[in-house]
Amino acid sequence: MQSNQKFSPEPGTLVVITYKTGEYVGEVVEAGSPRSLVKVLAVRKHPEQGDLHNPYNPDVPMFHERRALSFTEKTNILASDMEPFHGEVPEYKESLKQALAADIAALDRLKRWAERGLGQLEGLEKEYKL
Repeated sequence: MQSNQKFSPEPGTLVVITYKTGEYVGEVVEAGSPRSLVKVLAVRKHPEQGDLHNPYNPDVPMFHERRALSFTEKTNILASDMEPFHGEVPEYKESLKQALAADIAALDRLKRWAERGLGQLEGLEKEYKL
């Protein structure tokens, strides 16, 4: 979400925002500088789970659960974390369902890849007689 031009939304403007690894469609409620108050209308990408400083490590002291922002929840967003939204705003629950399903599918694919890779490495370990 980086552009060369500075985006200055007015109240009522539909925007795409990034907030704590999630991505949402929202409406600017109060425009300000450097932050604007945005009301969440839909989810585009569900926030990531786990420790962001140790990605893909399940053995961390605190494995964070991150919930999506709720429908009409308001949050302060930096202008650099928003861009104009063009198109029809999807219904919140359906957008949340789709974003969650996309994350589940991606993690399932990663899990299957890891299991396959592990199986091949274990086979090679036997072949190498280590």
